[in-house]
Amino acid sequence: MSDKQEQFSGTQAVREAHRFDEARLAEWMQANVEGYKGPLTVAQFKGGQSNPTYKLATPAKNYVMRRKPPGQLLKSAHAVDREYKVISALYAQGFPVARAYGLCTDEDVIGTWFYVMDCVDGRVVWDTSFPGESNESRAAHFDAMNKTIADLHNFDPEAIGLGDYGKPGNYFARQIGRWAGQYKDDEQAGHFEEMDRLCEWLPANIPPGDETSVVHGDYRADNMIFHPTEPKVLAVLDWELSTLGHPLADFTYHLMMYRMPPEETAGLAGQDLAALGIPSETEYVEAYCRRTGRSGIANLDFYVAFNMFRLAAIIHGIKGRLIRGTAANAHAAAMSERLVPLAKLAWAQAEKAMKTG
Repeated sequence: MSDKQEQFSGTQAVREAHRFDEARLAEWMQANVEGYKGPLTVAQFKGGQSNPTYKLATPAKNYVMRRKPPGQLLKSAHAVDREYKVISALYAQGFPVARAYGLCTDEDVIGTWFYVMDCVDGRVVWDTSFPGESNESRAAHFDAMNKTIADLHNFDPEAIGLGDYGKPGNYFARQIGRWAGQYKDDEQAGHFEEMDRLCEWLPANIPPGDETSVVHGDYRADNMIFHPTEPKVLAVLDWELSTLGHPLADFTYHLMMYRMPPEETAGLAGQDLAALGIPSETEYVEAYCRRTGRSGIANLDFYVAFNMFRLAAIIHGIKGRLIRGTAANAHAAAMSERLVPLAKLAWAQAEKAMKTG
């Protein structure tokens, strides 16, 4: 088991700060969750750092609850109502997400908004090289991930009730402006040459053309549940960063795994992909393009540079919170150490884009 798998897999007793009246929750479930029968036992998942996530066990069935954390929150953060909306809409289309049973906006029940969904049994894969699998099985797992994100991007947001799920258009300009602004404003976390360069280069080199689809925002192997024995995605998890956005931003965030070092969650750089039976980056892009009706992806290196910059900006924010003593994640210090190497890698993608562009 990897360090990250050890840290985030499985459940533990509910943390002191995240406790609530379990009897009130059981009453709400009795009234709102179809087929619910107690008694109810509550444990907390080790992951779900942003929105506390709980396993709700009953004799016949297990559920999952996601809630806003207690305390003062930024208005737009921890929007469990948005998560509920997107997975409900996608479940109705047959897309692999957990079935959602109900959203509670009455803070008198457990103290914060929450929603309850099915607990999907299966495997979470933390190492994208899929250790222990045959070459044929690895190829099939990659094909399943590819098909799933292509299916997501092929939905018409209006047609599935998500036309108002975000602002359509100008996704890259808005995202770059947002993350560059947060980076520049947080002087305590420090400023770095490569990040400064990216703040200038990215907005000046946004590729032409605009598209809008539902985007996940954090699509990677460890944010999905695979079938216990088959190369099949049963549920995509963690929709906190989902919105309406550019599908190529979403796909190339996922594609970063090919250019990230192995010490990253999904890093495949330097691995012998052919020997493992894993498709090359080019083959993976071609499969996505075939499924989404594209002839190819121009400006691929720009998109990868953008995604690495975005990830570095998120880590920069974590570093700032760590310095100020407000970082909630116990692993914030380890994450902060990734900032400079990731910024350097992001700038290397930008330099690659300059040569190919």
